Amino acid sequence: MLDRPEMVCICGSARLVDAMREANRELSLRGIIVLAPGEMSGSVTEDQKAVLDALHLRKIDLADRILVVNPGGYIGESTSREIIHARAAGKPVSFTHPG
Repeated sequence: MLDRPEMVCICGSARLVDAMREANRELSLRGIIVLAPGEMSGSVTEDQKAVLDALHLRKIDLADRILVVNPGGYIGESTSREIIHARAAGKPVSFTHPG
């Protein structure tokens, strides 16, 4: 048993921000610490995207497991990399929708 609440990292496409916010809300209301992708308004440079992608992998490292937000079964390229990273680190991976 953990001496702290479970920590879950949400992964998913940036275009699914509303679905990820809802997952964040549901997990938080269950007493779970949520690590979510950074939200940016407007455009970001390639360098900024690289920083955000690396930061999200570190969030996965901190988490006990990841939750992939994938309405309609959609999983993009970045999310696929995050799943591979999580599994390589031995993190359980669950999905909001069947793939």
